[in-house]
Amino acid sequence: MNYVYLQTPIGPLLLAGNDDALVTIRFADNGQPAPVEADWVPTATPVLDQAVRQLAEYFVGQRQHFDLPLAPQGTPFQRAVWRHLQEIPYGEKISYGELARRVGNPKASRAVGAANGANPLPIVVPCHRVIGANGSLTGFGGGLPVKKMLLALEHRLPLIG
Repeated sequence: MNYVYLQTPIGPLLLAGNDDALVTIRFADNGQPAPVEADWVPTATPVLDQAVRQLAEYFVGQRQHFDLPLAPQGTPFQRAVWRHLQEIPYGEKISYGELARRVGNPKASRAVGAANGANPLPIVVPCHRVIGANGSLTGFGGGLPVKKMLLALEHRLPLIG
């Protein structure tokens, strides 16, 4: 697996993939770049170059949809949840319950939340757009401040506090 780091307004992101697809995006860990696996190679590929370009465009407000080959590893249920996440429009939010309904299992809010938490491709597969039923910001691999920043970016809200 190849990897690159991308400096962003939310900190460094680790992007990893192969010649065919983007496999994972990892957030910084306590301000430090995310660690890599021992057998990963620090070399860009055309797919990683494309991901870097599209993410950079996203962070400056020039991209609302990603067009990247993706290869997330997960269970069939997780992959179904991740597919539905990609259908949430830029700048919109839905609840875990609504996502469970869209997946076809309205009583699976907790399972949907777990699948959301296991999303290996945050931002590109926009798990940050899922919120609590009461509108609260809940759970996010990059931390709630990052989730708030991503939602603010998409809503063109000021990034305050």
